[in-house]
Amino acid sequence: MDFSHDILLLAQRQHAMDVEHVLTKISLLHPYESERIKLPPGSKVVKDLHISPSGKLALCASLGKKASILSMERNNFVINYELPAPAWSCSWDLDSEHHMYTGLQNGMLLLFDMRQTSGPVESMNGLTSHPIHTVHSFTDNSPLHNGGRSVLTASSIGPCVWKTGIPGERPIVVPGLENQGVCISLAYSPVTDDIVASFRPRVHTANDVVATQPSLSPSAPGRGQGVTGSHVLIKRVGGNSYHHIGSTLTCVNSVRLPKLVILNLENRNPFFAYGDESTCGLSLRELPSLYTSQSLKRNQNAILDVKHSGTSERGLLGCVSEDRLQLFYLPRVPDM
Repeated sequence: MDFSHDILLLAQRQHAMDVEHVLTKISLLHPYESERIKLPPGSKVVKDLHISPSGKLALCASLGKKASILSMERNNFVINYELPAPAWSCSWDLDSEHHMYTGLQNGMLLLFDMRQTSGPVESMNGLTSHPIHTVHSFTDNSPLHNGGRSVLTASSIGPCVWKTGIPGERPIVVPGLENQGVCISLAYSPVTDDIVASFRPRVHTANDVVATQPSLSPSAPGRGQGVTGSHVLIKRVGGNSYHHIGSTLTCVNSVRLPKLVILNLENRNPFFAYGDESTCGLSLRELPSLYTSQSLKRNQNAILDVKHSGTSERGLLGCVSEDRLQLFYLPRVPDM
């Protein structure tokens, strides 16, 4: 969503039983009017989608081994990067709209510069071959970083911090989360440096092998797949220090990898928004206490994605399930 330009983008199938995937562009001023935008040939399922800070471009990561950049003004794709593996996540750089990141199924992180259309300017290997399902850019003011870029990612092993521009540099796993389970989602606030990582239990097979790889295929969105997991709050302090603030048990999906978000509202503590698997509703937890503040609007199907756009004074909170898009005006939501 882009609240400042009144635009919303959805990635969806053309029809319920169709294999062709499209982007649907919706005006928030006229929500019943929409435009369908065809993806580049061979794009397949869109795993992540972000509008640039200026609102002029959108970055799309798909399982068709593509990272594509859409012109929001002309509704056509202006750059298509071919990738060595399917893309599971993407993000714009916080400090430069020329730069963006893509997390791949094989655990690699790629850095792109739009001024170089031939391919990534940096390719970095991860600690495992598990998919990077979440990417967040953040600003690192540490004098030791020498102007490089910092990235926070998540795969099944947990949150990792990457430093770009340093040859041979490997990512570092955020400490203190080793026994939490399989990391299935990650929310980050660049305003407060709060991080919420969500986990589900590891599955032990008959041969006592721990299964950590998330499913590569879409799963049914209905009820009945909930297991007891946890949300863990971490605070980034300084360049490379991370403090474990607290955690809470919750019901999470046993297969899917949901998206979640941290809200920063004026004169309030931050809120963590996520889809509650037990109710198929949208829940808000206040930070740092992690106490439930509100549970909103139960759905027939579980929530797949939660997004926020706007300022600390006004904005929108949106959530998507298999068959429904819901929008909530902020900051009134926590008072409902």
